[in-house]
Amino acid sequence: QVQLVESGGGLVEPGGSLRLSCAASGFILAPSAIGWFRQAPGKEREGVACIMRHNGSTYYAESVEGRFTVSRDNAKGTVFLQMNSLRPEDTAVYYCAADLFLRRLCSTEYDYWGQGTQVTVSS
Repeated sequence: QVQLVESGGGLVEPGGSLRLSCAASGFILAPSAIGWFRQAPGKEREGVACIMRHNGSTYYAESVEGRFTVSRDNAKGTVFLQMNSLRPEDTAVYYCAADLFLRRLCSTEYDYWGQGTQVTVSS
């Protein structure tokens, strides 16, 4: 059974940092990419940061470029999202998702999704 389990969310003050983790398991074939998406209340889900498994190529949304870093540990089947200089507008539920078919990085059509973890940036 395929599972994507996110952890590391929480409440942080503006300017603070959080590190999200996504543990992937149960895949017969390793995903071609894993990424982080977020959805704030009343807004559409958007791709935040995604990484290709075989070569480490990455994509970042313009709103997080230079503040967020996505990385992977293929041996452990884990993908991380280091979030620095957090802003109130980063508040959202963050989802981990996996792509099996070499889609465009951070396409919202990824094949498997985690349950999400809440990130709240507030003073």
